[in-house]
Amino acid sequence: MEKNESTRPKLSRESLREAVKIFEYIRPYKWQFIFGLFLLFLGSTVFLIFPKIIGQMLDVAQGKVTTDLDLKTIGFWLIGILVFQGIVSYLRVMMFAQVSEKGTADIRVALYKRLISLPIVFFEKSRVGELVSRLTNDVEKLYNTFYFILAEFLRQIIILVGGIAVLWWMSHRLAFVMLATFPVIVIGAMFFGRWVRKLSKERQNKLAETNTILDETLQSIHAVKAFTNELFESRRYSRSNSSVVNVSMRYAKGRAVFAVFIITMLFGALFFVIGYGMHMVQTGQITAGDLIAFVTYTAVIGGSIASLGNFYTELVGAVGATERVREILKSPAETEERPRGNTNAGRLRGHVSFENAHFSYPTRPDVEVLKGVSLEIPAGQKVALVGQSGAGKSTIMQLLLQFHFPTSGDIVVDGKNIYDYDLESYRRNFAIVPQEVILFGGTIRENILYGKPEATEDEIIAAARQANAWDFISMFPDKLDTIVGERGIKLSGGQRQRIAIARAILRNPSILLLDEATSSLDAESEKVVQEALNNLMEGRTSIIIAHRLATIRDVDCIYVLENGRIVEQGTHEELSALEEGVYSSLARLQFEMA
Repeated sequence: MEKNESTRPKLSRESLREAVKIFEYIRPYKWQFIFGLFLLFLGSTVFLIFPKIIGQMLDVAQGKVTTDLDLKTIGFWLIGILVFQGIVSYLRVMMFAQVSEKGTADIRVALYKRLISLPIVFFEKSRVGELVSRLTNDVEKLYNTFYFILAEFLRQIIILVGGIAVLWWMSHRLAFVMLATFPVIVIGAMFFGRWVRKLSKERQNKLAETNTILDETLQSIHAVKAFTNELFESRRYSRSNSSVVNVSMRYAKGRAVFAVFIITMLFGALFFVIGYGMHMVQTGQITAGDLIAFVTYTAVIGGSIASLGNFYTELVGAVGATERVREILKSPAETEERPRGNTNAGRLRGHVSFENAHFSYPTRPDVEVLKGVSLEIPAGQKVALVGQSGAGKSTIMQLLLQFHFPTSGDIVVDGKNIYDYDLESYRRNFAIVPQEVILFGGTIRENILYGKPEATEDEIIAAARQANAWDFISMFPDKLDTIVGERGIKLSGGQRQRIAIARAILRNPSILLLDEATSSLDAESEKVVQEALNNLMEGRTSIIIAHRLATIRDVDCIYVLENGRIVEQGTHEELSALEEGVYSSLARLQFEMA
């Protein structure tokens, strides 16, 4: 609880400067914003007329003032002002709605574009839930700021300043009495209320802890009964409930004291102002209508002061949200961090070489993953990477895709350092089929088209046939328009793999990356998928990570990695012939078990 209080965002010159920068997204709608502010000022000013008109009506009804206006005429004027106020309010809401809806939509789009352009290391350091929160909750706070909080904050300031000015004009003496007592009480009530709300949050936290115990116990009821811990859980739940009661009693005491404060101090101050005003009515210094108007203005000013406190808290929260949003928007995109040139890669042949490459992940700089890796992959050849988990196999693929930069050494494709190429045109030469295929939640067609969005229907079907996927696709009632479900959950593992292969075939890459693409499949599915992979690898550079050595017997070269180094290389037959070799040991172990 204390941590939440201490980490609450606070206003500073830097935070305000960042908050102001977010207004660049409403610059295209500046005239709607300016017109909305004008209507806000006009509506707030008109609102301040109502208490005076009500007091005027009372004086006319009592015959205390001489005027050409009667009650009926004043009533018509009041209706006219109400209609005008309604029109102004409608237009103001619509103006701010345009600014807030379109402005926050632009922020969301800009934030999303920046987010997906950031380097992989950013996502390795960040939690997905936090990033989603920035794109939803933080932007929603900015929406509320543009649409409601900012307008109401300014409106209450106008009402506060205008109300005090009107009171001072009506009666200097009575205004001085009000200003000396009433605002002090209202501000005190705001701080008192904050203390009570803090106790309320503490009570909710304790109650949540109690509910957690209940949830855990019911979720794990088999374990509770198996270990005969019913008495232990009952005591734990009772202790938690006792802490809820203790906090609740403090909360009740706080509410009781707050109620006494409101009744005695706030109403006492109001009655004091009313009593002094009645004395002035009795001595003829003001009229009864002026007193009614004065008390109404006082209530309005009190409400404005209280509202300003709440809106200030909301604005501070919005400033914090702005800082978090700006943090992403200011982060350098992947293309901005690249160390070299932007030559268009075109269609690469796919000759790959690593030259003494060293690498440590930015999140683990003290652990060297690759320790001087050198390898050569001629264009069109099939190469396999073999080794224990953590040997550096996936890291080689990630470096080749430019997800990370090597600490030292070079990575060359077709005789040119990969960082000399334009990133987008370079990656267009790649396709990857991972071990765990995660499809997008749309249709089969949309998932295959991800490899080439402009492909024709015939190209999609041809790719599906090559991937051995058309047989099961054609059996679905909706065929290519079949919904795959979230993350492809409605399809089997083998079906998902073949959809991913069809996507890669449609991509027609120069360099194909297969990351244990059949390791999680049963024997029957693996056979069908392996046939599809053989079709896919035909005539292109293929780099395969494999744990099942039976799937890589026919590759042109196998590189064996151990602790970030290449310790062996050769064909399956050559490496199997090495009696003390790492590969031969793995092969004997797997084939004997098979």
